[in-house]
This record gives sequence, structure tokens and C-alpha cells, in this order.
Amino acid sequence: MSVSVISVQSVKMVTAIVLLSVFFLSGALAVCQQRTLLFMTAPKKMEALSGSCLQIPCNFTVKSEEELNSTRPTFGVWMKNDKYFANKPHNVIFNSSWMDNIYPMSLTGDLSQQNCTTLFSNLITNYTDRYYFRIENRPFMSTAQCNPLQITVKDSPPRPSIEISGDLKENQSVTITCSAFTPCPHSPPELTWTLQQDPHNKIEENTDGTFTTKIQTTFTLSDEHDGFIITCSARYPVNEGKDFKTAEERTTLSVSHSLRDTSVVINPTDPVSVGSVVNLTCSCRGNPVVNFVWFMTSDGRLEINKVDTQVYGFTVTSSDRGRLYYCGCRNDLDIQLSTGRQLVFEGDQQSGLIGVQVIVKILGIILLVSTLVIFECWFRSRNSTKPMKDAVELDYVNSAFALQPS
Repeated sequence: MSVSVISVQSVKMVTAIVLLSVFFLSGALAVCQQRTLLFMTAPKKMEALSGSCLQIPCNFTVKSEEELNSTRPTFGVWMKNDKYFANKPHNVIFNSSWMDNIYPMSLTGDLSQQNCTTLFSNLITNYTDRYYFRIENRPFMSTAQCNPLQITVKDSPPRPSIEISGDLKENQSVTITCSAFTPCPHSPPELTWTLQQDPHNKIEENTDGTFTTKIQTTFTLSDEHDGFIITCSARYPVNEGKDFKTAEERTTLSVSHSLRDTSVVINPTDPVSVGSVVNLTCSCRGNPVVNFVWFMTSDGRLEINKVDTQVYGFTVTSSDRGRLYYCGCRNDLDIQLSTGRQLVFEGDQQSGLIGVQVIVKILGIILLVSTLVIFECWFRSRNSTKPMKDAVELDYVNSAFALQPS
């Protein structure tokens, strides 16, 4: 039998198992709902922190409202592990009619209003189990056997979550929210973060009756926020506030912004000698990823001599004396050209001064003409079928350089 046939049969088998599981589960639930008289509305699963408490949001309904009589005493019962009551009385860990209960629980809801909200205190990991709720309004007594609640108690608190709404772009306003699960609103976590001092903690109720603690701020992004690390800490009080357990979450902002600080770095540093090897590095800040191009002026003419590389290395010759080197950076938002750098040769005491004078004379033309014509033309030509150097545009630029005083 071929591998492909085996794979197809495996997929069919898995599909059949899934369908049968869904069928039997839905069928079992339907049978359960037909047999029971009491239904509980609460989360199916809840997590709690050892040493803290857990508020269980709970409401109940009965199949026939006539079954309940508000003139008779009504009691709420919690059982663990098993839904059956008669033959397993040891499963009862709380009964609101008892003075002393096995587990530290208390009914905070009003049973006459069909509210069975319960506060589970001083939790330990051994309390992890499946729990069932029961109503006793004699002669009516029933367990919500179709609606078990799985409670998991952990020693470590869950990490908070950080959400960012808005575009992560320069000059855009964004809202950043840090949220922490709050199993016990009577003893909520304290949230702090690196964005601001003394953040205002706010507790919000979720649609299922559970709670979340949040801090939030809105601000306008700048290039300085690119790479900024946001750290949010949730400090949970435990053991009645005597101790604390902390969880932390962090995220790094990636802010799209225009180019900054474009410059040429020479390595090794000046002075240089004929025959030595130098590396020119184009340095700039920008987000997203930057494209590079290298320019050189020679005899009053501007030339493109290297593309798509941040480091331009070459062996120094005597003809490099007096040349100016420029690098250009471009991303999706901006184009920026560096000022010119001139190699300082050994023994040339005035080369640095001459270079500054030349830069002052031609910097205006470089920025205006070179940036707008050559640089943009080159980037456009990379994505088209046109030649990289358009003769007419280069002649225009070189003519402008030729008019500059030497």
C-alpha cells in the first residue's frame, strides 16, 4: 500500500473519530439536560492563585420554577470530583446550612434571586478539582450535573498581557493597555509598567462575570520609541496580604520612522596612506530596513560607485586624494544623504580644512540635486527595465557640479 493511500486513510480515520466524539458528547449533554432539574451558569474553567481567593460568578435556573418555594429555606451546596450526592456524602465540601465547612467557601450571592456567586478563600494547589453546585429547597433538591466547573490552582500567577491599538508609525497616536487576570476582585493585583509613574489601576468585569485589572495610556509615537521595551508587572497579594507573587510581561516597540543621522564612518580612522585598505560604513537610523548607495565626487563630477551595501571597502590610491564620499539611505518613508567625507592622507595638514571648504561650497547642490534626481532615479530604476544611470539626468547633475568653484 502506498504512502499516499495510508495518509488518506489516516485522515479519514481522524475525521471519523472527531465526528463521533462530537456526536457522543452532544448526545450525552442532551441526555443530561433531559434528566436534570437544575442548571448553573458559570465559567466552565477557572484558574486561581494559591494563597489568594477565587470569586466564582454563578447563577442558576430550574426546569420548572414551581419547584422552588421562596417561603422555604434554600441552601447552596458545593461538591467536588463527582456529581452524585446520595452515596458519596464525603464529596460535599460546602453547605450553606452548616456552621463549619470542609473548604473555606462562602455564598455571597442571593439564592432567592437565583444568584449562587461564591467566594473560595485561602486556596491551595490540592483544591484543583471538578466542582458541582447543588440547591436544596426541600422537598426540591437537585444538582447541576450538566454544568461542572473545573478549578485549577497554581503556585505562580499568570503573566499579564500587553495590547497596542493603532499604527506603530512615527507621529501616530497609540493606546497601550496592560491587563492582568483577576481571579479575586477583593484582592486584585497591582499593575506597574515602564511607561509612566503611578499608573491608575482599573478593575473591569468581563462578560462571563470574571474580572480583569488594567492600566492604559495613550501617547504619540516618535523615532525615539523604536526599540523601546515596555515591561508590565502584576503584583498579587497572597496570604491575606502578608506576601506577594509577581508576574511580568514585556514587549518591544517597532516604530516605523523616517531616516535620522545619516553619516559616513571611516575605518581605520585618518590619516591613511596609499596602498592601505579602508572601509567606509554608512550609518543611519530608520525603520523599516534601509537600502544604501554610495556616491563619489571626482573632478567635479558625481558618480554612483556602490549600491546595496552598507560597507564600502577599497584600496587607497593617489587618485583618491581630494575626493568626497557620500552615502545615501532610503526606506519606505524617507530619503537622506550624508555630508561628504574626505580621506586625510599622511602628511596633509590642511586636507581636513580643504575638505570642509569644499563641503560648504557644494553641499547645497548635493542635497538638492543629487538627492532629488540621482538617488531617486537610481531607486526607481532598480525596480524597472530602465538603465540605472539615465544619461540626461546625470549630465544635468554633473553640469551643476562643474559650475562650482574649485
